[in-house]
Amino acid sequence: MDVPQIFRNNREWIREKQSSDPEYFHNLSKGQNPEFLYIGCSDSRVTAEELMGVKPGQAFIHRNIANMVPNTDLSSQSVVTYAARYLKVKHIVVCGHYYCNGVKAAMQSADLGLLNPWLRNIRDVYRLHHAELDAIPGEEERYKRLVELNVEEQCINVSKTAAVQQAYLEKRMTVHGWVFDIHSGELIDLKIDLDRIMAGIREIYRLM
Repeated sequence: MDVPQIFRNNREWIREKQSSDPEYFHNLSKGQNPEFLYIGCSDSRVTAEELMGVKPGQAFIHRNIANMVPNTDLSSQSVVTYAARYLKVKHIVVCGHYYCNGVKAAMQSADLGLLNPWLRNIRDVYRLHHAELDAIPGEEERYKRLVELNVEEQCINVSKTAAVQQAYLEKRMTVHGWVFDIHSGELIDLKIDLDRIMAGIREIYRLM
């Protein structure tokens, strides 16, 4: 696909939308009121709206390498704060995916330059769960489990933020951990028990 084709696709998309709803773009310009914040991976194979089956305006989207929410990253922290405090989303989803190149790169003993500080966050997840991961036979299954554990740790990071803690107190938000299986197309709810996980560390991170 070349650049001119992109613009041809855009014009065709406009025609399709206006043929089914002449007011589509007028209504879209009025503002947004999404119920979901989706934090996913930048991988080109994982398109958030398509795998969730949502329309424009229904999900606020943030993507980066390996769906990370480190406390030092102003981009993801700003997105979480804006979504929780101003958009007042009802659900925050951290969605990883199997066969994630970011997770796999983090497990390599190699100098990856500027990527090193970012991927170190994933290596920290491995360090926290190394006993479980090292007991798993087979590299592929170990990587898949690390994908799941990374989602869990990023859900914990989301839950540490002040805006999300405030939303918890107001009982208007839930945080979810999902994994997308590229091999099957299935979206998997990891059913992470954040109340149980946070119970042991809430006193440390409580801001409210």
